[in-house]
Amino acid sequence: MSSCAVPVAPAPPALKDLPKVAGDLKSELEGFSSSKLKNAETQEKIVLPSAEDLAAEKTEKALIEGIAKFDPAKLKHTETQEKNPLPDKDVIEQEKAQSNLLSGIENFDSTKLKHAETQEKNPLPTKEVIDQEKSA
Repeated sequence: MSSCAVPVAPAPPALKDLPKVAGDLKSELEGFSSSKLKNAETQEKIVLPSAEDLAAEKTEKALIEGIAKFDPAKLKHTETQEKNPLPDKDVIEQEKAQSNLLSGIENFDSTKLKHAETQEKNPLPTKEVIDQEKSA
């Protein structure tokens, strides 16, 4: 037979090693009455989940497991058909020409213009000419 050492509980501390309590606090503790305490209602802060919550969690867990265990070899091969084809060369050139025209208008430098004198080609008649035509 083998013998095992059984741990022994430590001896209680001696009275002289215990902490000292102040006299006024000691008298308050001795005179304490639990009837002076106010009644308080206990409120449970942690609410257990309902049956619906547990059922929803189980179905979500089952879906995740189904996705994890999915075998992609069961999928059928399909051909992709492009339903929105890219524009052809003519359309691209038209868009480039329009964007170049707009950028040319927006970035126009008016300092490169030459000064021009305005000449009136069709002058209005003077008062004398109007009076002459009325008298004739």
